[in-house]
Amino acid sequence: MADPKKVHYNDLESISGQEVGVSDWVTIDQDRVNMFADATGDHQWIHVDVERATKEMGGPIAHGFLTLSLLPMLGAQVLRIEGTTRGINYGSDKVRFTNMVPVGSKVRLRQKCLAVEPKAGGKQTRMEATIEIEGQDRPALVAETLTVVYG
Repeated sequence: MADPKKVHYNDLESISGQEVGVSDWVTIDQDRVNMFADATGDHQWIHVDVERATKEMGGPIAHGFLTLSLLPMLGAQVLRIEGTTRGINYGSDKVRFTNMVPVGSKVRLRQKCLAVEPKAGGKQTRMEATIEIEGQDRPALVAETLTVVYG
C-alpha cells in the first residue's frame, strides 16, 4: 500500500500548488462492478451483462460513478492530514468522465492540491483528482474535490 504524504493541519497551506502524490493501482473487477450496480440500482447492460457487453463493445465497463466513488479510498493512500478532529466532504467541482474503464483494468489516483482556504472555522482543500488507467494516455476521471478539515 502507498505510504501517504503526511502534513499537519497547521502546515496545510504548504502543499498548495503541489502534486501531493499517487496511489497504488487497484483492479476494477466484475465483482466490484456488480456490487456497485446492486448498491446504486444501475444495472445497465454495459456494466453487468458480460456476454452482451463483450459481443457489442469488447467487454463491460465500470460505472463512471464507481470510479468517482474510489476517491476516498485512494485519497487515503495519497495524503494524511495530521492534527485534525474531523474532515467533511464538501463536494466536487468540474467532474468529468474522460475515458471508459474496462473491467479488468487497473486505476490509480494522482492528486494535486490546488488551494487551501479558511472555511467555516476550518480549512477547505481543493484537490485536483485524476484517476489514471494503466496503459492509457487519457485518464478515466478528472475532478476538483473539496474537503473541509478542522484542527
